[in-house]
Amino acid sequence: MTVTPASTSFVDRHIGARRQSDVDAMLKAVGYDTVDALVDTAVPKDIRQDSDLALGAALSEVEVLAELRKLAGKNKTAVQMIGQGYYDTVTPAVIRRNILEAPAWYTAYTPYQPEISQGRLEALLNFQTMVQDLVGLPIANASLLDEATAVAEAVLMMRRANKNKEAHDGKTVLDADCLPQTIAIVKGRAEALGFEVEVADLSKGLPEGVINGVVLQQPGVSGRVFDHSAVIAEAKERGALVTVAADLLSLTLITSPGEQGADIAVGSAQRFGVPLFFGGPHAAYMAVQKGLERSMPGRLVGVSKDNAGVPAYRLALQTREQHIRREKATSNICTAQALLAIVSSFYAVYHGPDGLKAIAQTVHGHAKTIAASLKAAGLDVLHTSFFDTITVSVPGKAAEIIAAADAKGINLRAIDADTVGISADEATTAGIVADVVAAFGATVVDSVDGFVLDAAVERTSDYLQHPVFNTHRSETQLLRYIRRLSDRDLALDRTMIPLGSCTMKLNATAEMEAISWPEFASIHPFAPESQTAGWRELIEDLEAQLTEITGYDQVSIQPNAGSQGELAGLLAIRGYHLSRGDAQRNICLIPASAHGTNAASAVLAGMKVVVVATASDGTIDHADLQAKIELHKDALSAIMITYPSTHGVYDADVREVCDAIHAAGGQVYIDGANLNALVGLAQPGMFGGDVSHLNLHKTFCIPHGGGGPGVGPVAAKAHLAPFMPGNAADPANGADGTPISASRYGSAGVLPISWAYVKLMGGQGLTEATKSALLAANYIAARLNDSFPVLYTGEGGLVAHECILDLRELTAKTGVTAEDVAKRLIDYGFHAPTLAFPVAGTLMVEPTESEDLGEIDRFITAMVAIRAEIDQVAHGDFTVEHSPLRNAPHTAAAVISTDWTREYPREQAVFPVHTLKQDKYFPPVGRIDGAAGDRHLICSCPPLEAFEDHSDDSASAN
Repeated sequence: MTVTPASTSFVDRHIGARRQSDVDAMLKAVGYDTVDALVDTAVPKDIRQDSDLALGAALSEVEVLAELRKLAGKNKTAVQMIGQGYYDTVTPAVIRRNILEAPAWYTAYTPYQPEISQGRLEALLNFQTMVQDLVGLPIANASLLDEATAVAEAVLMMRRANKNKEAHDGKTVLDADCLPQTIAIVKGRAEALGFEVEVADLSKGLPEGVINGVVLQQPGVSGRVFDHSAVIAEAKERGALVTVAADLLSLTLITSPGEQGADIAVGSAQRFGVPLFFGGPHAAYMAVQKGLERSMPGRLVGVSKDNAGVPAYRLALQTREQHIRREKATSNICTAQALLAIVSSFYAVYHGPDGLKAIAQTVHGHAKTIAASLKAAGLDVLHTSFFDTITVSVPGKAAEIIAAADAKGINLRAIDADTVGISADEATTAGIVADVVAAFGATVVDSVDGFVLDAAVERTSDYLQHPVFNTHRSETQLLRYIRRLSDRDLALDRTMIPLGSCTMKLNATAEMEAISWPEFASIHPFAPESQTAGWRELIEDLEAQLTEITGYDQVSIQPNAGSQGELAGLLAIRGYHLSRGDAQRNICLIPASAHGTNAASAVLAGMKVVVVATASDGTIDHADLQAKIELHKDALSAIMITYPSTHGVYDADVREVCDAIHAAGGQVYIDGANLNALVGLAQPGMFGGDVSHLNLHKTFCIPHGGGGPGVGPVAAKAHLAPFMPGNAADPANGADGTPISASRYGSAGVLPISWAYVKLMGGQGLTEATKSALLAANYIAARLNDSFPVLYTGEGGLVAHECILDLRELTAKTGVTAEDVAKRLIDYGFHAPTLAFPVAGTLMVEPTESEDLGEIDRFITAMVAIRAEIDQVAHGDFTVEHSPLRNAPHTAAAVISTDWTREYPREQAVFPVHTLKQDKYFPPVGRIDGAAGDRHLICSCPPLEAFEDHSDDSASAN
């Protein structure tokens, strides 16, 4: 690795340790003369790739942004009135600039360490409260991936939760007026899991037969709004559960699903200030009746208290999450769309109930004007009760009208040759209405008589009455509220986040720059291809780059999370076996150390999980593997392995494992979560993998955004290519495989980030980044091994890009736990490493290549100081219960209290190293009592009285 100290290339800005003196110091600690020598020892020779990555030379930031401008210029912005679940919206500039484009929000990690996540947790609690109020149900989660997959999750939940013996195994009925992409997604999941789905016009009542669950759409894709209460009541009488997919903005005017009797409500919060983004990322939502919360997928923010009794937020009921339940999981969802949920929650905070209702009334008014004008011109408007969407019969003239609207810069929905759909939204104006009407050869009329919502569906109940939705009316107020919440958190803009398996690396500003450009952000996912040439060129180029990096033959970027990429890859394997007449091949072998999503995804793909044991050195137990292969050889579908392993080492036997599976007729799934240790050095598609998913929000720099967005592309060899994800919105236009996400390109809106990263780094820069990641991890392992033994190592005693620190012996001797260390690190201004994964009682550390030596040394200093505090417990200076470790983290309120009675001085509590006196982060709350929050589940904004006793504390919510 060549280091040029005076260079100003992007590679030098991305890689933290670039000064030769820093590299030499790190190598000395590890015991190697060169980085290449370290890499040659750590990475098995038989998996090393033969040639450099053919990605071309790195471009400068100026050049990359110029290329992005060219691509953006090939897209055509238009007035988007296609609808079908996606609407133009106005993102208030104060929210766009201070949340969507602000690193304090987009570089934050999932709030598993709640004491340093109180700001984003409060924003997500606001999101849950917003959803609960609008849909009329008591429990909502903190977002899902998109509306179509949220409906699929609801369908699976109804199948699990229905306790009626007769109905339990009955069919699922979907309203014919559901979004087409929703129907396609549900059918795909049902086919893999083997249950029946029937599509019917539910305005005419339920079909015959035994029914497990029913899904209604309000408003329907046609725009139709009708009173669901009768069909819901009929479904309940027949033992079925009911889900309503509802538009949140419409619910300011329409009776909520909960009030109509629904058990579950799902939908998208996209039109609450989140750009179209060519299909995503957008926050979906789910809300349920009481009693269903423990089987609800996704994250749930709840209210508890800290060790001083101060109200505090945390993720509730985490034991139900898939990565803990593994093959017993109720979903494979391990992520959310947190950043987009936060944007939409602030949109509701900013507008409040009156503002949202005013927007809805304006939208509804424009739709009524269009309908009345077209009816006056003699056209057949198919529904008189609608919210924002109308469907018009124009026998034989649809193409002509679509073209006339296009000439005026307006996109309408081409339903078929005889039918056109028109959806008004927040961006619709009177001028746009006139242009739409003119495209039909009509003129605007003043009277809208005959087009009113049915009285039975008009909403009369209140919503969003909590003060948080009625306080921040001015931009000044909202700006300060945003700042107040962001100040409570620790994100990557403040500190290294050394999370193993999560790769919290630099999300460079130049990479982020393009995502909010209108030419990218304002494109509808179903816009005509003549308007999306730039998007498709960028996507095809990125897929080609990822194909070169991984050594596979084809990549699909459709999956909008790593878990969804896993599912896509496993469904491709399933499709391959079925195409060969091997329907009996349904056994998926999964090592005991694997990511929890692996097992959950295998179950969703219709496979049976068989666990393979781990050997004492952390590798796969070969005797157990061979025994399981022999036992299941005729039914073996696949093995899922993570490489490097979740134990942080390059297993030298990976080719041997792949060969054994292939010899038995199975396929090899290589989980790409740890690709940051392979790029430029080894290609999973060339050392035995048949399919992998990648994490663009890890290796390829898309920010984690407080727990999402993510993108989990699936890469496959040629024989699996026919089974890659299909197009849910248009099954005839795309691959033959099962669609995974609602839109063809998934969360396309964040793809410019990864595209820019690869262009900025070039093939050589990407390879140098991988080598630097290995050097940083081995440096930490070497420096900390005496204080916290490294659990697993590979060749030469080296690790890959992360290492596991083993605290179990220390815990046995002193009672100090890995969680105590994680909480104490907060006092040093650090986010903790990954806690208790993949081995309980350990911490997994990943520094990434973008951390400089000074920051890495600061972390090492903190860990060594914490080990000294553990020794104080061991020596009896204080008990573990009264130690700074067990009482961490320490708030400012705690240390200025007049009744300090702890057995260690205040200065040790908050300034354990002298550098903290210059730059100190105080957590807003102390150690949170998680069990109390689960026992007394509160998942919406609590009344302000709950915080009155602590009005001076920064922990006060809302």
